[in-house]
Amino acid sequence: MKKFFVLILIIAFSCTKKDVFEEDKQIIINPIAKCENGFAGEYPCNNYDLLTHITLDQLGGTAGNDCWGWVDPATSKEYAIMCTNQGTTFIDISDPANAIVLGTLNTKTVNSSWRDVKVRNGIAYIVSEATDHGMQVFNLEKLKNISDPPLTFTEDAFYDGFGSAHNIVINEESGFAYAVGTKTFNGGPHFIDINTPFRPKEAGGYAEGNYSHDAQVVTYQGPDTAYTDKEILIGSNETEVIIVDVTDKENPVKISSIAYPNIGYTHQGWFTDDFKYFLLGDELDEQNFGGKTRTIIFDFTDLDNPLLHFEHFGATDAIDHNGYVKGNLFYQANYTAGVRILDISSIENKNINEIGYFDTHPENDISGFDGAWNVYPYLPSGNIIISDINRGLFVIRKSKS
Repeated sequence: MKKFFVLILIIAFSCTKKDVFEEDKQIIINPIAKCENGFAGEYPCNNYDLLTHITLDQLGGTAGNDCWGWVDPATSKEYAIMCTNQGTTFIDISDPANAIVLGTLNTKTVNSSWRDVKVRNGIAYIVSEATDHGMQVFNLEKLKNISDPPLTFTEDAFYDGFGSAHNIVINEESGFAYAVGTKTFNGGPHFIDINTPFRPKEAGGYAEGNYSHDAQVVTYQGPDTAYTDKEILIGSNETEVIIVDVTDKENPVKISSIAYPNIGYTHQGWFTDDFKYFLLGDELDEQNFGGKTRTIIFDFTDLDNPLLHFEHFGATDAIDHNGYVKGNLFYQANYTAGVRILDISSIENKNINEIGYFDTHPENDISGFDGAWNVYPYLPSGNIIISDINRGLFVIRKSKS
């Protein structure tokens, strides 16, 4: 009888643990505002719920800009990295409804409206257009086991090979970072070897393509077999898109370039996963030429001969800023129209469809420079980070069907 009673206790305890675990998982994905009847709280939406919102006051800045994400490989905890005009703030969003602002790494010099961060192997690399800011290097392992947040962090290394920079790009496979919009290399990409992360060193640059506002750098595995395993940079260079082989850092070679109709400001773009197509956003075309949000899609099947594939026009007048591909979806930060989610599964047939959105700027959808700056869609949980210039950090998630 005693053995039977102990067995019952063990079963009951096991069930209780399972129930708690299931509840914990449910807490992680429970929205604070479901998208119902076109709104999640005050925010217009379609198919995406609000999991958390952290204001600029809580983040310690007065204007937001870039964001990125990191997953601790040891614990699977998810973190948001939010840049503001005053610094870079780190937030534990493993349980979004109970997100924790862990602390801030202050700007290296002065405040700036432009700050950008990327991550490789648990290290964050931060640049800014602030005078003499250089590149801050921050070990994300510091975010573990913080008992009394928020803290004021210090950088773990500093790179002074340039002063200000508009943006930073990292090829995580090769271990090279590319600062763009510096005063070195004519504003073109400035190469940095970060394979030894706390001792970054200059590795050259590319000045022939003029100022590069943004870029993507990949180890190429696409249809153009002449460049298989080569390190390829796609630069968004104000008036054109440029394709450069940067495998040999001492001798980068331009492959080709391409322009397109009604150029306002060639801003930022991203490859499809198969490297066949490149989706580009122009930051000034909506203002300069009118019309709805335009995405320009190039056919990059032949890197030596890039082609304009087609143009997609969205549902609002908002300006598209940064966009990223994940599988068959394109996540596009559209300033006043928030983040738009586009199905690109039929891109080969010149067909893109909007399947959802979350509008962090409910006042209007005009072609102005308020609202969503960036979106980070790569967290394993499916949660999506948004940085908003006026309202801070948002975490959203696709609504349950």
